[in-house]
Amino acid sequence: MSKWTDQLPEAARDYIGNRRVDEVECIIGDIAGVARGKAMPAAKFAKQTSYFLPNSIFLQTITGEWADNPFDAFTEPDMILEPDWSTATAAPWTADVTLQVIHDAKDQQGNLVPFSPRNVLRRIVDLYAAQGWRPVVAPEMEFFLTARNIDPNQPVIPPMGRSGRRAAGKQAYSMSAVDEYGKVIDDIYDYAEAQGLEIDGILQEGGAGQIELNLAHGDPIRLADEVFFFKRLIREAALRHDCFATFMAKPIAGEPGSAMHIHTSVVDTKTGKNIFAGPKGVETPEFLHFIGGLQKHLGAAVALFAPYVNSYRRYVPDFAAPINLEWGRDNRTTGLRVPISGASARRVENRLPGMDCNPYLGIAATLACGYLGLMNKTEARPEFTGSAYIDSEDIPVNLGDALDLLDEDEALKDVMGQDFIKVYDSVKRNEYKEFLQVISPWEREHLLLNV
Repeated sequence: MSKWTDQLPEAARDYIGNRRVDEVECIIGDIAGVARGKAMPAAKFAKQTSYFLPNSIFLQTITGEWADNPFDAFTEPDMILEPDWSTATAAPWTADVTLQVIHDAKDQQGNLVPFSPRNVLRRIVDLYAAQGWRPVVAPEMEFFLTARNIDPNQPVIPPMGRSGRRAAGKQAYSMSAVDEYGKVIDDIYDYAEAQGLEIDGILQEGGAGQIELNLAHGDPIRLADEVFFFKRLIREAALRHDCFATFMAKPIAGEPGSAMHIHTSVVDTKTGKNIFAGPKGVETPEFLHFIGGLQKHLGAAVALFAPYVNSYRRYVPDFAAPINLEWGRDNRTTGLRVPISGASARRVENRLPGMDCNPYLGIAATLACGYLGLMNKTEARPEFTGSAYIDSEDIPVNLGDALDLLDEDEALKDVMGQDFIKVYDSVKRNEYKEFLQVISPWEREHLLLNV
């Protein structure tokens, strides 16, 4: 094996076996979490230690337009992208032997580009490390399998199952419901195994064709990489069986939305113990300070958890979605839930992020809010008991309001990085402006002849 293949993780080496690698995809996640980059022959990749892309890729909107330049002098310089060999993994859906490798974005002086989402997350993890802490996260991924939708003017509908009927809603945890699209699930498992990705569990969620996939807890950057990879492999598995996989927050009217719940705990790097649990397992002040930080800053972070106009359709009562910043023990109606666990596994579940958010930014924003609570010893509100599906002013109701709240939170902007916030704000305000220029079917139906 050549020198560069010796650096590959075990799963990638097992996938290659005795075969020749044909192609390497050099990728990086943009603001939306879309994989950008270049594909090149493996022989050429073996001779390079880096390659170039313009840093303007972080100013591209989800529609492919370009956001306004937030800096006074922006000459669209090249970034230097360096491979993170620990992320090298198979692209098992391709016809030839292909690897994909996530790259780190640096400027030409060797500094990390501050508005690369993966670098934003690394920045937050480094802040924890400077305090002697190591954050641990566990994301939950919810998504829908749908029938192919090739006309955006038509509503999204559930896929046809093996029974010949369309997938039905209100079948949470049903084994027969998830078996309806078992071939897609089988390919998800096979692709994940080929990539060395661990699945903690798969279950049927409450929506028609809605699935939840859980990941084991671990390092925030590694888990964000895995969500990034999983989104791609799930889409590929679905396409193989003539359906779509979508991570939209609310793709089907009348069905629940899709969330990316993030479970978080913090470990003392010296003792290896969870700082949320004290002697005899009691809840520590740090535990409540972490919650206090989430309550104080998550409202401003909603712009990162709910990055599109569609995201706010998920924040409605009685659809298993949070509409508040209350916290409670084993209470799924609160935005912040403390699951049942032993003291060593005590954690806080942030239920606000949608599955449409960039995993690097969703995890980074969660950790940033908790970090501010720990550093400032922010007091948490009293625990909320009973149903929290009540009127609340905690959560902004549209993307414009959410961006305004983010802009007002100087502490959160400092932790996330001011340059990153400038880029993010520019991209999202451009997307919001584009949306407001579209006339919807509802407007034509109800306003055209009636007002």
